[in-house]
Amino acid sequence: MKQHEAVIQAMRDRGGFSTLAMLYAEALRVPGSHWSTKTPQASIRRIVQEHPAFFRIRPGLWGLCEMRREIEQRLLIPPGTPGRKPQATEFDHTYFQGLAVQWGNFQRFGTTVPSQDRNKQFLGRPLGGVCSLDKCPEFTYPHLISKAKFVDVVWFNERRLPSAFIEIEFTTDFNNALIKFCEFQDFRARLTVIADAACRRAYHAKIGLAAFRPIRDLVSFIDFEGLARSHANAAERCSLDTVSPRNT
Repeated sequence: MKQHEAVIQAMRDRGGFSTLAMLYAEALRVPGSHWSTKTPQASIRRIVQEHPAFFRIRPGLWGLCEMRREIEQRLLIPPGTPGRKPQATEFDHTYFQGLAVQWGNFQRFGTTVPSQDRNKQFLGRPLGGVCSLDKCPEFTYPHLISKAKFVDVVWFNERRLPSAFIEIEFTTDFNNALIKFCEFQDFRARLTVIADAACRRAYHAKIGLAAFRPIRDLVSFIDFEGLARSHANAAERCSLDTVSPRNT
């Protein structure tokens, strides 16, 4: 079996679509496939990006052209929009939220999302089922915990203290995210806004306001493509750690 055939089979087994992280875990295990390379993950990336059997659904998410209609119907994606600039649809927000959760999982953080988001679908699974924690830990004063419970994604370290607060944004306003972050400026936690690259200038204009001076050096901006790369890179490192000598 050729390598691209193994990727096609792995993607078919997942309903015709997959993130790179999923393919890293499954394409190498397809019976009859041969990966005579030290960097099979790089081969998988090249295959989905260059082979005509695949199309890009969103940053980091690929599908089989032969199943495009079924994919759009299953994921509730408006037809005829593969690879478009993300808009504020429920699919898009939950998709990028799920990537941020898995990015934390790959790094062995505890992960949570707001309770009202736990039943939303992330690539065919409830988002709550992707999180590694059932609820937000009681890590500090009640009034701050109540605010943390409404942050899009929170990562927690092994002591159940917050390591990152992450907000997914589809507007150029950023007020909601930055006001939330002001509440957590005294914690040693990353404060991250994830948005479209076209919004970067608007973000810098907003964070430059005097009202946000206390958190200006604490908040980072990551675009959707950067999130997808970080997600895939963390998955690759996680898979390499699993097979390293110190873990066998």
